[in-house]
Amino acid sequence: MDISAGDTTWVIVSTALVLFMTPGLALFYGGMVRSKSVLNMLMMNFFTISIVTIIWVAVGFSFAFGKDAAGGFIGNLDFAGLKNIVGDKALPNAATIPASVFVAFQLMFAIITPALITGAIAERMKFTAWVVFCALWSLIVYNLVAHWAFAPDGWIVKSGARDFAGGLVVHINAGVAALALVLVLGPRKGFGREPFRPHSLPLTLLGTGILWFGWFGFNAGSALAANGLAGTAFITTHIAASLAALGWTAAEWMKTGKPTTLGAASGAVAGLVAITPCAGFVGPMAAIVIGLVAGVLCFLAVSLKFKLGYDDSLDVVGVHLVGGIAGSLMLGIFAQNSINPAGLLDGEKQIEGLIYGGAEFFKDQFIAVLAVLAFSFAVSFLLAKVIDAVIGLRATEEQEHSGLDISLHEERAYALSEVA
Repeated sequence: MDISAGDTTWVIVSTALVLFMTPGLALFYGGMVRSKSVLNMLMMNFFTISIVTIIWVAVGFSFAFGKDAAGGFIGNLDFAGLKNIVGDKALPNAATIPASVFVAFQLMFAIITPALITGAIAERMKFTAWVVFCALWSLIVYNLVAHWAFAPDGWIVKSGARDFAGGLVVHINAGVAALALVLVLGPRKGFGREPFRPHSLPLTLLGTGILWFGWFGFNAGSALAANGLAGTAFITTHIAASLAALGWTAAEWMKTGKPTTLGAASGAVAGLVAITPCAGFVGPMAAIVIGLVAGVLCFLAVSLKFKLGYDDSLDVVGVHLVGGIAGSLMLGIFAQNSINPAGLLDGEKQIEGLIYGGAEFFKDQFIAVLAVLAFSFAVSFLLAKVIDAVIGLRATEEQEHSGLDISLHEERAYALSEVA
């Protein structure tokens, strides 16, 4: 199959959109922390771009998309250093775009996934510890899970389960890693006793808008072609985000009597998360249900952190873990092979949701969810424990009190403001 100029252009644009999501995520998170630690939050997100890029070029892409080397669990080193990625050469799973474009597109997924974790550890983790954790987690966890669910010879793909754009690889993976990390790190000083109010909700809303905009590259770009499937993924993404914002806001309004801008923003992101694994396999009506369910379910999940006593600072677990699980399982309910015939691995196993008689496909999705949960949590918890023992995870109490911006970076976000 020849390289398509149209497909190549679309995926290059989508690559830029997905990269734009990381600074958008930084603003989304940055507005929710207190002003004394906003630069630290922005820096953790921004610096993740550099850390993951180095790993991706060296061995990450090869581990994720190289020819399988161990029963569907990890790729070989054929692409280490991005060797054999030249000119107009394509890869089998992206036959109409140059391999270099596919490498760049997938790199942006590899970047934003660990960046998602930063919201859970806000205001109390040492920057050096984050750099080490991010590098090791990207190398050991992300690349392997990406091979399982994104590479054609990954074991999850071969099992019959699917992940269109990252419900398993990105959101469940990052969400459960965030849970493991906060359990080792412990809560912020004053958690459960004093309010930690967002210092700038306008920043959070701006970040939400950038995320929503970039998510079209995330999901529609995952079609890897400028075609009808990309169009389907685009519209289902927008529908789910819109309905989830409504669902979250409605649930919050009924519970507290007041709708909030933070709730609307969080709901939109929850819908974007839940539709990510589904976008290229479901239709618009299914996207409405997925969005509504995700909005309400994630709202309810976020409230549990206070009852269970874990300090997930910016609701990574409640939004990304719960939303990713919900979306991956609802794919097992609503998927239609007619929407994406190319989703078939070998033309034999149908990708049909539970309501269309696809009980086996739902089972495959359930097993895939459990596998990613178990692997990512176990390795993330172990990494956190080792790093804590060697260099320490947590900032000192004095650093936390004065804020991580001035204590770790010798900077202030608002030099003329004394807002806490």
